[in-house]
Amino acid sequence: MPTAVLSDYSGVQEYLFSLKARGVRFGIDRMRELAGAIGHPERAVPAIHLAGTNGKGSTAAMLESILRQSGRRTGLYTSPHLVRLGERVQVDRQPLREDEILAFTNELRPIAEELSRFSPEDHASFFEFMTAMAFLQFARQRCDVAVIETGMGGRLDATNIVMPEISVITSISLDHCEQLGDTVERIAAEKAAIIKPGRPVVMGRLPTAAETVIRDIAAKQGSMVHSVRDVFGDDSTRYPQTRLECEYQRWNAATAALVCRVLPKSWGLTEEAVDRGLSLVEWPGRWQHVRTRDREIILDSSHNPEGAEVLDVNLSRLAPALARPPTIVVGALGSARAKALLETAAHHAAELHLVVPGQPRAMSWEQLEQLIPAGFRGRVHRATVKELFPEPGECVAGSPGDTVIVTGSVYLIGEVLERLEPQRGTGEGRLQDF
Repeated sequence: MPTAVLSDYSGVQEYLFSLKARGVRFGIDRMRELAGAIGHPERAVPAIHLAGTNGKGSTAAMLESILRQSGRRTGLYTSPHLVRLGERVQVDRQPLREDEILAFTNELRPIAEELSRFSPEDHASFFEFMTAMAFLQFARQRCDVAVIETGMGGRLDATNIVMPEISVITSISLDHCEQLGDTVERIAAEKAAIIKPGRPVVMGRLPTAAETVIRDIAAKQGSMVHSVRDVFGDDSTRYPQTRLECEYQRWNAATAALVCRVLPKSWGLTEEAVDRGLSLVEWPGRWQHVRTRDREIILDSSHNPEGAEVLDVNLSRLAPALARPPTIVVGALGSARAKALLETAAHHAAELHLVVPGQPRAMSWEQLEQLIPAGFRGRVHRATVKELFPEPGECVAGSPGDTVIVTGSVYLIGEVLERLEPQRGTGEGRLQDF
């Protein structure tokens, strides 16, 4: 029986959600089969492939900006989205439109069903569907280069079917331990599996143990290693400047700049082009300032323990400029993430507003309250995003004149941006996770 054609975007949303509801499924065999069935579009465009615990999205955005400012037509594939699903797949920073997602879904659906006809378990996952859309879009839009971010890990990630010009490992720390391993070395090995034979690899600032693993894997693959520390040293004040705020973004800028140095000279990526791209890059939700009528809002996705350490540094540097300690809005997925985040927030906050992002894995109010350090003396509130941000451009957390930090899950940041900036469209939260 022929596969029914989906006639509108709401039907697409329901179909893609049905795929997402089946859960995360690792492995690249299904992705290889799907890519083969649609003509291997991933081979049509030169790619830069990024993995890492933190920083890969920002670094990908920096690379895309540099390449676009140098005159190239760029593809950018990242996940998850903040508000709209199409943000994941962008050409020259223009997100995939609803009509394009509809057309791609109708094209891919019968192929995926045929491939899994004898084994329903082999049906392409939600993330694999989105990855196929990205590869098709970049090929058909005749992109000059695609900047591809892994979803999780690297070895078993759907994006790992690409043969990149350069592989990039931005950072390594403990996160997603259930899936990737419970040591830095194991996580490094999973992410370093994006290194391909003979293709160079660029490393950001990594723990020594992780760097050792990556160098060993690169040597076995015959891949030259280029390290930010080796080239730029440890003094981040000497790293390239970027439009994105905070010291860690200069680490990411150094990583992006090093990638551009390693690319062949025929790419023509001059220092001027690198500086221009870094000065114009946009990547929302990373220490992003939004001014409301009577409050300064800072949105920062610090979604894991390494991110909480960076948040601690940023809040310490912000403190001297504030009349009183900030109000902090917190929401998180997973107890290890929430614990680190709340310890940092409690150290700096005048008051805490606990929110529960609209995701199944989100920590409840009760769970968050149990993780607040016993010594915290500020007020603690249970709240919702709608209550705290009741109208576009409006925030009622804290008091007029306060600085309000919204931090934790990237999904929370997306929900807040949807409220603050309705021009972004109606959020697609059901399709965010993974």
